[in-house]
Amino acid sequence: MSKIKNVAVIGTGVIGAGWIIRCLAHNKKVFAYDKDLKLKKRLIAEIKKTWPYVKKLFNKKKLNLKNFKYFISIEEALKNADFIQECATENYAIKTKLMGTLGKYAKPNAIISSSSSGLLPTKIYSKCKNPARTMIGHPFNPVYICPGVEIVPGKKTKKNFLKKANKFYKSISMNPIMVKKELPGYLADRLQEALWREALHIVNEGYATTKDLDRAIEDGPGLRWSLMGIFLTYHLAGGKAGMKHMLEQFGPALKLPWTKLKAPKLSKKLSSTVIKGTRQQTKGKSVAVISDVRDEYLVNLQKLRKKFEKKIR
Repeated sequence: MSKIKNVAVIGTGVIGAGWIIRCLAHNKKVFAYDKDLKLKKRLIAEIKKTWPYVKKLFNKKKLNLKNFKYFISIEEALKNADFIQECATENYAIKTKLMGTLGKYAKPNAIISSSSSGLLPTKIYSKCKNPARTMIGHPFNPVYICPGVEIVPGKKTKKNFLKKANKFYKSISMNPIMVKKELPGYLADRLQEALWREALHIVNEGYATTKDLDRAIEDGPGLRWSLMGIFLTYHLAGGKAGMKHMLEQFGPALKLPWTKLKAPKLSKKLSSTVIKGTRQQTKGKSVAVISDVRDEYLVNLQKLRKKFEKKIR
């Protein structure tokens, strides 16, 4: 397992908080920094709020907040860190400038990983000292529960640092996906974007409500996707011959004009329809209440999945 114990998390919003919670659950020493000091109080509250789910998922007895330090200077947060997880706003100018600072104050061989969800690592690390140790570590929300993380190398990233990052993420119970080379949006978000665009077209043209479309995923593909992805699901659809038969039988349908992958114009009417639809779905329940239900569900789902995934992986 990874020997990395000291982790710096730069930016303590939703994603940064998730990384902090996950690292604390795995006995890492976490040094946090955010230019907005008001987030510190909210962060502590979030750690305590989510701990029951984290405790259950990782079979932990107690939370050790002594391993957590919050600094008012970025230099102090970086001083002892062997692994740095950056979680600033998704903006090239902001991240590129920040990476220059991280490279300046970080230890020479400290790994720097960005939580970006689509930006190219080569560009955001263009002003960072020693870019060989830089990469993307794109997680999924909530980070303290979801095990997926996409590791994306830049053009100057060295393999030995990618291997170290892979070991580190595994040491905090994540399942790293090693992307072969950088591309905008990486893997999962490109797949999600395609589904999102098509869903907006369907709503925009009045074929279904937001609730209808969510149920279409929840009660159909979503159930299967939580255990096996698109390709293995379609492989089973081909019967005994598997993917070969599936492509022969259903492949021609790819030429049919079913989908409209070009994004629809996000007009006031479409925005209003989507917002109204999701409000109706929540039935007055707050985001906090629904996120608690989501977290409890994801913890139980992962525990159930472990019983079955060993049989097919």
